Amino acid sequence: MKSEKYILLIVNPISGDSDKTLIIDTVKDEVAKRGFGFQLYETSGENDKEKIFSLVKELNSTRILVAGGDGTISLVAECVLDKDIVVGIIPAGSANGIAVNFNLPEDLTDQLNIAFSDCTLKLDVLFINNKLCLHIADLGINAELIKNYENSGIRGKLGYFLQSIPTLINSEAPFHFEVETEDGITNESGVLLAIANANKFGTGATINPNGKMNDGKFEILIFKNLNFIEIFKTINEQPEMSSDFVQVISTSSAEIRCKTNVPFQIDGEFLGEIKEASVNLRKETLLVAVPEMFCKLHTITT
Repeated sequence: MKSEKYILLIVNPISGDSDKTLIIDTVKDEVAKRGFGFQLYETSGENDKEKIFSLVKELNSTRILVAGGDGTISLVAECVLDKDIVVGIIPAGSANGIAVNFNLPEDLTDQLNIAFSDCTLKLDVLFINNKLCLHIADLGINAELIKNYENSGIRGKLGYFLQSIPTLINSEAPFHFEVETEDGITNESGVLLAIANANKFGTGATINPNGKMNDGKFEILIFKNLNFIEIFKTINEQPEMSSDFVQVISTSSAEIRCKTNVPFQIDGEFLGEIKEASVNLRKETLLVAVPEMFCKLHTITT
């Protein structure tokens, strides 16, 4: 077994359609300056979870850096849940929703300073139909948009914009949602049901301004209609959205049922259409290096 002074860097070489050479070289130099050993693993899409889990065990490291998008971060998270291993994030994907929620800077040097810092939080994670969710999942029109975006050849915000109008025209929304929690059953129709442990979509829209990622609760938000004035409010950090626009349910577990199959996504990945979703929260199970301000905002006071 190698020394715990090794830093493991997990890189998705194809995420974001960008070359990762600069990231790898910069991380390698920074690791050497800090007196650690360096180990690189590049994902291939073949048995990555098993290989990463084996490396985590072999290296006995206390910190792992991840360069990729939300999918790569989720992959690594599955390998380190409930372990005292800090995950440092270098956003380098086409979908960086987790990094957006942490408000990570764009500069690589600043990202590395945070990734190596002692400012860490143990975050809650969600399991939806037994699949890991780190920030936001949803059923409805946003998942439809993600499906159409993934099937198109244009990436980035332009790709989302070009798919937005045909998605709105062709959507079967509104959908009927039945939500069962410890507080009872809610029946509501809407264009979108979000399951949120974080505040923002990867686009930066703030849909869950009061949510905290380590308070033992998540929020179910049922957006009842496409009110563009209310949607415009989500560009603010603390939007005050009308109860006629969105219904919010705070809970630690939920059963969601739909009358018809509804498009479904987790952390920006389209997963098909479903009629039922079982949501459970595991409290403070993922240790992540975060900016100091994010750490202060998520400090739970009693």
